[in-house]
Amino acid sequence: MRRGRIGVFSGSSIGNRRAYAQAAQQVGRCIAGMDWSLVCGGSRIGLTGLVTDAVLAGGGEVFGVIPRSLVNREVAHPCLTSLLVVDSIEERKQVIDRWSDAFLALPGSFGTCEELLDVLTKAQLGMHTKPCGLLNTAGFYDPLILQINRAVSDGFLKPAYRNLLVVDSNPESLLESLTNQKVRVTATAAAR
Repeated sequence: MRRGRIGVFSGSSIGNRRAYAQAAQQVGRCIAGMDWSLVCGGSRIGLTGLVTDAVLAGGGEVFGVIPRSLVNREVAHPCLTSLLVVDSIEERKQVIDRWSDAFLALPGSFGTCEELLDVLTKAQLGMHTKPCGLLNTAGFYDPLILQINRAVSDGFLKPAYRNLLVVDSNPESLLESLTNQKVRVTATAAAR
């Protein structure tokens, strides 16, 4: 019996540091080894492709959701457990949100950050209670973490909401934290 499905947001590039590719592969091995299923953008390229390949190599399930325009560019992964082709990026986000029991962001660009911040905002608004994690490989997300902490110190974000995001540089301990975390932000907690 699978533990659940984890939605992973990651770059469509592998970046220019070997650590990013290594971390993506380790995330995939951990997902398979911990009996999670992967929900992702369905691409065969970049960090997304590396995570996917590692999950599949470990005997895990991968559910991809890809916009038709990207299938036509030949970036759809050919070996997924299931691939849903949708009409838009927005529809892809909605499906990944619905199918996932937890979320994890790896290094990436605009889309990766936007997807992470979108699920965090929805958690803050009480639209879901799914754990959200950030893999801070090689300090990639240090500036974002500083900005989030600045939002707390300057009074724009309540500390309870800051705690919605689990941050770690180790894929295995981060996935373990997401497995054990229950998101419980109430109006009372948020008011503190």
